[in-house]
Amino acid sequence: MTEIEPGYLDAPVIDFEAVGMTYPGPPPVIALRTTNLTINRGDFVTVIGPSGSGKSTFLNVVGLLDRPTTGRYRLDGIDVSGLREADRTALRGRRIGFVFQAFHLLPHRSAADNVTLAQIYNGAPRKSRREASYAALAQVGLAHRADAVPTHLSGGERQRVAVARALVNRPSLLLCDEPTGNLDSATAASVLALIEDLHASGLTIVVITHDPAVAARGSRTVAIRDGVLTEHA
Repeated sequence: MTEIEPGYLDAPVIDFEAVGMTYPGPPPVIALRTTNLTINRGDFVTVIGPSGSGKSTFLNVVGLLDRPTTGRYRLDGIDVSGLREADRTALRGRRIGFVFQAFHLLPHRSAADNVTLAQIYNGAPRKSRREASYAALAQVGLAHRADAVPTHLSGGERQRVAVARALVNRPSLLLCDEPTGNLDSATAASVLALIEDLHASGLTIVVITHDPAVAARGSRTVAIRDGVLTEHA
């Protein structure tokens, strides 16, 4: 695995240099037009756009799920463009925590088990996994629900478990895709407050949303429409 160079903390977390994404046709579809974008350590960036605007493509490229067809992407100072797939997967597991709208929790495993699984996939030492899972759940205010299964948790609690799972490997980036989309307004506000607290602690956060009220919670907002990224003033 490619190691992160000494001094990576001085590098942007996300650095797009003429990055673009075109899906092959016929006809070819330009999903993300050539763009430059820098997200520095400690930023809280919201990315807003309607359905079909290119938000999912942007998330997949940032999250190392898809390779851009043009340009250079550096994550924590590492040029990921030429990495082997196994190296991209390992880097993604160590450096990016994902939070999705649909939670993606195993329904018959406890909250602590769901958080622990993220460490197993990342190769964390067995003896430290349980302790780290409980610490991550405590960080999101759910230490008292560690043994509950998702079917016995509210929507807000399930999303907090998903956030704990994203945090447990101490990522550089928390990447959230419509994290409040399945929640009522009061619960959504609680989850957004948690995300703001995580940002205040120094975590770099990118939230992808279609909701202007959610977008307004970020310290920077980037709009995407027809694959074009535009920074809001």
